[in-house]
Amino acid sequence: MKKILIFAGTTEGRKLSEYLAEAEINHTICVATEYGEILLRQHPFVKVHQGRMNQEQIERFLSNGKFDVVVDATHPFAKEITYNIQAALKEMGQIGISIPYLRLKRDGITERENGITYFETNEECVKALEDTEGNILLATGSKELYKYCVSERIKHRLYVRVLPSVESLSLCIEQGIYGKQVIAMQGPFTTEMNEAIIRQYEIAYLVTKESGVPGGYWEKINAAKRTGTKIFVIGCPEEGKGYYFSEICQKLEDMGGEKNRAKNQIKENMEIILAGIGMGHANGLTKEVERVISEADILLGAERMLKTVCSKAERHPFYQAEQIIPYLYDIRSGNLFEETLSEDTSMPCGNNKENKKVVILFSGDSGFYSGCQPLYEALEKEITEGHIKASLRILPGISSVAYLASCIGESYHDAAVYSIHGKKLYNLARRIKSSQKTFLITSGVKDINQLGELLIDAGMQKCEIITGFQLSYKEQRVERHTPLECMELKEEGLYTCFVKNPYAIQRRVTHGIADGQFIRDRVPMTKEEIREVSICKLRLKEKAVVYDIGSGTGSVAIEMAGISDDIQVYAVEQNREAVSLIEKNKKKFELQNVTVVESIAPEGLTGLPMATHAFIGGSGGRLKEILVSLRQINPNMRVVVNAVSMETICEMREILSIDDMIREEEVVQLQVSRAKKAGSYHLMQSENPVWICAFDFCDEEPEGKA
Repeated sequence: MKKILIFAGTTEGRKLSEYLAEAEINHTICVATEYGEILLRQHPFVKVHQGRMNQEQIERFLSNGKFDVVVDATHPFAKEITYNIQAALKEMGQIGISIPYLRLKRDGITERENGITYFETNEECVKALEDTEGNILLATGSKELYKYCVSERIKHRLYVRVLPSVESLSLCIEQGIYGKQVIAMQGPFTTEMNEAIIRQYEIAYLVTKESGVPGGYWEKINAAKRTGTKIFVIGCPEEGKGYYFSEICQKLEDMGGEKNRAKNQIKENMEIILAGIGMGHANGLTKEVERVISEADILLGAERMLKTVCSKAERHPFYQAEQIIPYLYDIRSGNLFEETLSEDTSMPCGNNKENKKVVILFSGDSGFYSGCQPLYEALEKEITEGHIKASLRILPGISSVAYLASCIGESYHDAAVYSIHGKKLYNLARRIKSSQKTFLITSGVKDINQLGELLIDAGMQKCEIITGFQLSYKEQRVERHTPLECMELKEEGLYTCFVKNPYAIQRRVTHGIADGQFIRDRVPMTKEEIREVSICKLRLKEKAVVYDIGSGTGSVAIEMAGISDDIQVYAVEQNREAVSLIEKNKKKFELQNVTVVESIAPEGLTGLPMATHAFIGGSGGRLKEILVSLRQINPNMRVVVNAVSMETICEMREILSIDDMIREEEVVQLQVSRAKKAGSYHLMQSENPVWICAFDFCDEEPEGKA
């Protein structure tokens, strides 16, 4: 048996070790850090050496271990260790000890993307960043952090994502990178995770290495593109001669004189395809989807979909990750590979094929309001971590919206498109009111009934609704209805609908509702000009979650919710009369994205979703308590406080003096005068002055209070 030594520093190195361990092949794997050792699973056929080695130490380690082959699976950017390995082997060769060297290459990037700025070195990237503004997400690791910290124009803008290891954190501390600037996390990271980090830290520039698929390169690039973040890439160095994963496995097999892969191939080789099948009828399949279904060994999906396709494959009604992944584990372990015979032939059926093709079916288009994406991410994670050995890809289908649009001769590129299939969509009436064309994916006839009722309640009886029932099936019907007729439909089935609103109104793009439009009664209300300035100071963003504390009539909550249907506002108010008014104003302005909480603050904030912003219009003398609670809920929250009374102004002044609690504070005092007619004259009448204080929380606890 050949003695194998692996120098690991990449995901492929760990996967190679797992591959050899499952084949019951003894080997030694070298990792640089204790953290790298933690990531490796304990196995009787694996010996782990932890610690960095220079050339001389590598020579001694090779000599003492009497290894027969060395696999270099270190990172392509880790040039020093590769040089030391090669130099050590060369020195040993000069004294007559020749050990084969195999370089494991990463699956790289075949073409370069437009809209990305490439640099050959970190130094060039640093120079370019000095001429920019905005926060920087450095996703190149900790080893070369010092190159970016030499520039004071860059250092204070850095948010560094590193491994949660003592070594990485120590390097950050050495360079003066502390607290919120350090994001210590272990990948792999999905596109959504990268996007959340970019949005959370308001990243303007992403800096990454061209590290290939296993390094999560595309997930970073796609997240940056979604958020409009500029991308700086350090180009991957030329690796020269080397072998990809499957080639390395073959080489080790040849050197060992054994058929290592023969033992594992059935268990490890799998092709997984997530396929959109359109409306469901076989005639709606794309040629490529039709082909992979005909070639499939195993078909998975909802029972309705499995019945519509023609294939000799095994069929199982699994369509959720928690069903599919355990099933794939069983395939991997060999539990599902007993030889079976097909019914019409004496030849073994597809189960004995070495390379299993698993096709998972999704209705409509796989990329359009589909469950395909979360399953893809779950499977990708399993594959990346080595739990499942498979390739993975997606094939699109024809969406119900595209199909219905073709049936009625309408375009959908200029229409609003929403799904209310199994989920709540806020402010649907308001959305339809401002769009001439709206396509809706529904859960069934009850959604159509509720749509008709919604349009009638909103005064949109003149809208025309076209329903597509059981599209592509023999029962298909495309019919026109009034909202009242929609309420009377009873036949259950699959519905997609189109709403035509010839009287659509243009939605205002700014806030600014006149005071007189609110239902007010005797409850105090933040006046129009104060309201608009306060909301501007909040700097709201899409999908913001806002607490309106001391909401009063709800005028500020209504204004904020009206800016975007994707903003969620929680109006917290203890006065019962005021709570009733907020509900009335919410109904008047058709805003379902306002939730009224009848309670005193800060107690009423318990259990609410974490806010990104807070407006405090009334504190009941508990301003400091409220702010402390808000900071505990989200230490990165943006807050605006309005103060009218001297007591609140004094309390606000005391809070502003606490340097370790808030930052970037801004205080504005406004006094509005309105012209009122007195005979033939217009006289200015002043209103009470209002103090507006806006700030962000400091997200680090003061020393001694952590």
